[in-house]
Amino acid sequence: MKRLAVFASGNGSNFHSITNAIKSGKVKAEICLVVCDRKDAYVLERARLENIQSFSFSAKNYSNKAEFEEEILTELQQRDVDLIILAGYMRLIGPTLLQEYPQSIVNIHPSLLPAFPGKDAVGQAFAAGVKETGVTIHYVDEGMDTGPIIVQKTVPILEGDTIDILQKRIQETEHDLYPSVLQQLCQQQLT
Repeated sequence: MKRLAVFASGNGSNFHSITNAIKSGKVKAEICLVVCDRKDAYVLERARLENIQSFSFSAKNYSNKAEFEEEILTELQQRDVDLIILAGYMRLIGPTLLQEYPQSIVNIHPSLLPAFPGKDAVGQAFAAGVKETGVTIHYVDEGMDTGPIIVQKTVPILEGDTIDILQKRIQETEHDLYPSVLQQLCQQQLT
């Protein structure tokens, strides 16, 4: 059974959908750590309620990224983590973790990459007036949302949509797609 670490910076809705999929048997894996860069993020409370250990940090307390990633790496190694799952983690992953976990860090992004990378992808798509956007799950590399794409799913932008309505539809797609893809990755059915 694969051992997962989930990295998140906020509410943790994707973390929640993954934990539910694990509990229901749809994903055969174990989340053994939540890593969070905000000590007040709700994902930490979600982890506590699920009895999952967490490691939170503030980047400003370190002199550089390598320093806090070394500490994260220690936490991951202590728990024999196989796969890192980014779920709303708002930091670029640096060389320290990329070298230790090649092709083993996965991210979900609320657009059809390469369109609308980075922050506020939903707002970017909405402002651009495109007819559809979507969700991309990809491996993480040194760039921002530039790693090899694993799977994408389109989400239409409908007449009368607001950013909030579109955001909700995208999150529903994420909550369905991410656990499904993670199960395939854990069973080594995807490359």
